[in-house]
Amino acid sequence: MTHLVTGALSSYERAGLRFDVTDVGPADGRVVIMLHGFPEDRFSWSELAASLAGAGYRVLAPDQRGYSPSASPRGRRAYRLAELIDDVLALADAAGTERFDLVGHDWGSLVGWGLADRHPERVRSLCALSVPHPRAMRHAMIRSTQALASSYVLFFQLPRLPEHVLARRGGRLLAEGLERSGLDHATAQRFASRAAEPAGMTGPLNWYRAIPLDGGSLPGQVTVPTLFVWGDRERFVTRRAAEACTHWVKGPYRFVPLAGRTHWLPTTAADEVGPILRDHLAARAD
Repeated sequence: MTHLVTGALSSYERAGLRFDVTDVGPADGRVVIMLHGFPEDRFSWSELAASLAGAGYRVLAPDQRGYSPSASPRGRRAYRLAELIDDVLALADAAGTERFDLVGHDWGSLVGWGLADRHPERVRSLCALSVPHPRAMRHAMIRSTQALASSYVLFFQLPRLPEHVLARRGGRLLAEGLERSGLDHATAQRFASRAAEPAGMTGPLNWYRAIPLDGGSLPGQVTVPTLFVWGDRERFVTRRAAEACTHWVKGPYRFVPLAGRTHWLPTTAADEVGPILRDHLAARAD
């Protein structure tokens, strides 16, 4: 994200936390908020954000809760879905926009599903990359190998141990796992650098540890126009889960499976996702 910088917003605050933000595109452009996943950061959107900015959109990409150094509260209760959703709404308010388009990847997609369900009046459209509606995931748990694909989530529930395991060999264990799942070497090394010290992973892992605190409450059917993009070499989301997503969107919906693509669509498939995303946004006028 090196061009078309508005300079309007480099950070924002909510409840005593300060979130770092990248803000690109014309200041009066239609706002698109992009939410990264685990263990990514706002720079995972660099190529896609530049593409949208070049098309006239104003793109806001925050380092989310647990990733921004000044927005990493202690304790898993601070990472419940309601808090994550309110962080995004606070960003939109700081940018001075009532409605926005939302793009998420991985955990960012899950926040997007929740936000679109609870606050459809704020969300013009949703694009979820890699991760379908949570109810589609639950549906697939007992009808496919999804439970096996999601088994790492149980490990991440443990206190302290996951941080120390991921910190082994200066974070190289995490980097190697990311590469095996399809991420390129340089990006895997960058994402894994936060794991070099165990404390660096506590915030990101607390997203998983907060899952039980939401009491099994999952988003309902989404009514906003929705695009779901999934790679057919995805290791963490089965085809059964991806295809079941259609049952949980009542509004206009498009499912795009990408042949030969893995989980890491923002960084390894931006050239293919970009035109699909631009078409999706262009079809959603106010």
